[in-house]
Amino acid sequence: MTAPKKLFIKTYGCQMNVYDSERMAEALGGQGYVETKSADDADMILLNTCHIREKAAEKVYSELGRFKGLKADKPELKIGVAGCVAQAEGEEIMRRQPLVDLVVGPQSYHRLPEMEARTRTGAKALDTDFPEEDKFEKLKNRPKAKRGPTAFLTVQEGCDKFCAFCVVPYTRGAEVSRPADRILSEARDLVERGVREITLLGQNVNAYHGAGADGDMTLAQLIWALDKIDGLERIRFTTSHPNDMGDDLIEAHGACSKLMPYLHLPVQSGSDKILKRMNRSHTAESYLRLIERIRAARPDILMSGDFIVGFPEETEEDFQATMDLVQEVNYGYAYSFKYSTRPGTPAAERAQVDEDVKSERLQRLQALITRQQRAVQDSMVGKEVSVLFEKPGRQAGQMGGKSEYLHAVHVEGTGIGVGDLRRVRITASGTNSLGGELV
Repeated sequence: MTAPKKLFIKTYGCQMNVYDSERMAEALGGQGYVETKSADDADMILLNTCHIREKAAEKVYSELGRFKGLKADKPELKIGVAGCVAQAEGEEIMRRQPLVDLVVGPQSYHRLPEMEARTRTGAKALDTDFPEEDKFEKLKNRPKAKRGPTAFLTVQEGCDKFCAFCVVPYTRGAEVSRPADRILSEARDLVERGVREITLLGQNVNAYHGAGADGDMTLAQLIWALDKIDGLERIRFTTSHPNDMGDDLIEAHGACSKLMPYLHLPVQSGSDKILKRMNRSHTAESYLRLIERIRAARPDILMSGDFIVGFPEETEEDFQATMDLVQEVNYGYAYSFKYSTRPGTPAAERAQVDEDVKSERLQRLQALITRQQRAVQDSMVGKEVSVLFEKPGRQAGQMGGKSEYLHAVHVEGTGIGVGDLRRVRITASGTNSLGGELV
């Protein structure tokens, strides 16, 4: 019997890349590959890249440089670059790093088996097309393994918003929604393989408009269809745009028991001037009123957001408007970053804010966000939550999981298994997690 080939995948960036990496592993599983956690013993190394962070491409080239020794010792080793940097850089990757055998964009990874076969003949393989065929359908019959209790499920890709700071429309393409029946089929398959919680993914997931039996379905309608799947206990979705938060989706947060009380709704800035320059198409006031409506539907919902500090032309007054918005919303989680230029985006051509000013503002914003997050977390002490246990904790006899609010929770004691959904009374609040006891 031929020994299996070993595949090492390093994933950068968003949850969608995590999902894509799982599918790429399944695609190459049909070619005899099994995953390994070490690049040192791999027969193929695949970097699934993200173009969102600063100097993303340079970091990929630096990572590739570390594999020169491995390639020299094992000439038959195949090295590939996938994801958004692959889409943006294309042939430039192979030109700058000749050790790369394969470059594949995020819309073409279903072609990986054919590309891998081409590399075995000594040829290079490049595919950064936006093919018409459905990559998810092409992969649906690949070998599938037992899964943990949580899983990501891509329902929508691409973006039509063209925010001035973002490369996603150029690397992921226009908004495309998967047909509902294919999503539901994949969800049922995941549940049969042990999954109890599914997070629906999309660059603009609440803009979902996939084909259903009676016409296009909204995300809320898709959630209600998923709600009927026996064995699926929890539904989440990310990432949303404020402009696509429809009435039926707000209502679902209050009415659908399987839809968790957590919502990531990026606003990016509290300044209307900056929001307009970002091409965000909403105002700070419209965002705040939207939060009010969501909390009216589900009063205990935990809100999460994204912020960009130091966007071109941001003044101290603009930044203070962001601080005021954060103060008013009171986030349970929030992610904040200094603006960094992305070649080819409109904002890259504008006058930039001084780096020291960006850093100082980011520090102030993160201090406020950290205080809010800790206060929300501390307020959970004494309350009962529902915890889906995912893995053993760091300490002996400890199990860890996530509450409905996405807080990490650790519980001491025996009799808890991976995939168990149990009621827990919170007894302690740590730096980044909660401690509790079974009810």
